[in-house]
Amino acid sequence: MISQQLSQRWPAALPYWQLARLDRPIGSLLLMWPTWWALWLAAGGWPGLHLFAVFTLGVILMRAAGCAINDFADRNIDGHVKRTAARPLATGSISPASAIKMFAGLSLLAFLLVLTTNRLTILLSLPAVALAFCYPFVKRYTHMPQVVLGAAFSMAIPMAFAAVRAEVPPEAWLLYTANLLWTVAYDTLYAMVDRDDDLKIGVKSTAVLFGDLDRPMIAALQALAVFALLLAGQRFELGGAYYGGLAAATALFAYQQWLARERERNACFRAFLNNNWVGASVFLGIFFHYLLA
Repeated sequence: MISQQLSQRWPAALPYWQLARLDRPIGSLLLMWPTWWALWLAAGGWPGLHLFAVFTLGVILMRAAGCAINDFADRNIDGHVKRTAARPLATGSISPASAIKMFAGLSLLAFLLVLTTNRLTILLSLPAVALAFCYPFVKRYTHMPQVVLGAAFSMAIPMAFAAVRAEVPPEAWLLYTANLLWTVAYDTLYAMVDRDDDLKIGVKSTAVLFGDLDRPMIAALQALAVFALLLAGQRFELGGAYYGGLAAATALFAYQQWLARERERNACFRAFLNNNWVGASVFLGIFFHYLLA
């Protein structure tokens, strides 16, 4: 709807909207859910309007910034991949320099938000930006860029604890580990969509690395993520509502395995998208635990 309005009224803005992936909110949602997990767990419930706004807007801005630098890094690759051939840098509707400026501008806006928190949160934001910048380039050198993405996607967790408590307790890193494992699992499903193209052009990913063991490896990562979330539930002394949400997330993981059983492109993409409901299920478990306490 918004993309159509932009194309009609402000056509010059449409490529930037697409570069930021604002027409595809799944990435923001996958970043948002664990950020909200951490905020609620750190605060023992509602974290307050200020921190909720800072982290919610920060996630949207940094996801958009990450997409800009990702497309800059892949500008000579995306045109050879079916799923990404229409991206703005691949088609030439945006220049590489504009993508760099967009990354810098959005990162600066996110940093200004972080400046309204505390010193520890500000310090943690620096490796978060570095990881976001580095991720698109590591696929040239390693088959495990998904691990770097997981590390980047999880940095909001210690930042949330730092913002709420002015410290990062050990259990926060347990949550970080759970999210990293989950991210590698769902981004491997995402990489399975492009695997045929990636093999032809030499792009590395966990989907290429795992080969025929892709589904068992994803299942193992999902199982480890659930185990880490179980441990987190114990450490945070969460109750039945949380474990109900975690049970729903586990059932969704099983459904994703069924979707990807034939490794067909569209089915793998549907399995990837389904992870939005995994994040939502865990969050609702945490939300209702504190609401009903």
